[in-house]
Amino acid sequence: MTLAPYAADDRRSRGRHHPEPGPGHRSEYQRDRDRIIHSAAFRRLEYKTQVFVNHEGDLFRTRLTHSIEVAQIARTMARTLGLNEDLCEAVSLAHDLGHTPFGHAGQDALNARMKPYGGFEHNAQSLRVVDELEDKYASFRGLNLMFDTREGILKHCSAARARTLGDVGERFLNRTQPSLEAQLANRADEIAYNNHDIDDGLRARLLTIEQLREVPLFRRHHDEVLARYGDISAKQQRHETTRRIINTLVVDLTDSSRRALQAAGVASIEDVRARAEPLIRFSDEIQHENEALKRFLREHLYHHHQVYRIMVKAQRVVRELFAALLADPRLMPPDFFDAARQLESRDGETGRARVVADYVAGMTDRFALDEYERLFDPRRLR
Repeated sequence: MTLAPYAADDRRSRGRHHPEPGPGHRSEYQRDRDRIIHSAAFRRLEYKTQVFVNHEGDLFRTRLTHSIEVAQIARTMARTLGLNEDLCEAVSLAHDLGHTPFGHAGQDALNARMKPYGGFEHNAQSLRVVDELEDKYASFRGLNLMFDTREGILKHCSAARARTLGDVGERFLNRTQPSLEAQLANRADEIAYNNHDIDDGLRARLLTIEQLREVPLFRRHHDEVLARYGDISAKQQRHETTRRIINTLVVDLTDSSRRALQAAGVASIEDVRARAEPLIRFSDEIQHENEALKRFLREHLYHHHQVYRIMVKAQRVVRELFAALLADPRLMPPDFFDAARQLESRDGETGRARVVADYVAGMTDRFALDEYERLFDPRRLR
């Protein structure tokens, strides 16, 4: 496939922190993708959930299935726009590596505990995972990914944190943009999680078709399904409607972005990065409808009383685990205890807290619940 002139090209990238021989029959971005897939953090995504705690059912999305869906959507659009599919895939598969157990509830609880020590941001933690915490290679820490992959992983970042991150933090300080591939993976993430949350919410019976018909984007596509197929099962209605919504969002994002690229006259990736606003964007109409869908999900699913009860308990688990481990790091495995002592000798309690956050953030839902029992249930002595 011929790349557009503004696409990322590994031959013109800033490369890796630690130079390595070329990958032979793969591109550099394919090598990044492969390292991500073979990482321990990627495997743990199988047991980290989005909205529902892992043990609640086998069919709900996990961070792993979500990341695969994001990669599929991103690759489809990248091919149409002449962008680098391999880079889109690598960013998509790595974007959630730093997420805590129990989704955003776990992140919020860990961030609250880490406030005195610089806070916790899951995007920055994903970068920390690939830069520091993965420990497989003899020549370097982390996965030694390409600059463009690392840039795409860090889609949100506070200015204070950006100042500590060197090259990949610069754009948050000078308010410029990442590659189009990074922008595309970010939008693919949004398309995937909105629509699989519809699917999971309906399957869990926390949402109803009737409620969702309040959302113009859903109602329009649901009407299309009923007009074409008539009396079909609720399961078929759910699937046929959500796949049409995804298709509409993908087609609109692709066409609108192509128009934006043509209007901007960008001729290189440097032109893309120099801009103040992203060029991968929905049309105004679809952006408005997509925002209405997000508002609906926030009100009716994420704030549903059953989800809220689960998330309150999940936050208690994260808070109390963090407090116990910070007070006595010897409760962690020896490698984390040693790392805590080492960082504490350099950075004081902030260093110790960062290692505790690394340990807690790396837990799966199941492991966090088991660890909580092991530490706080006197009947569990092992």
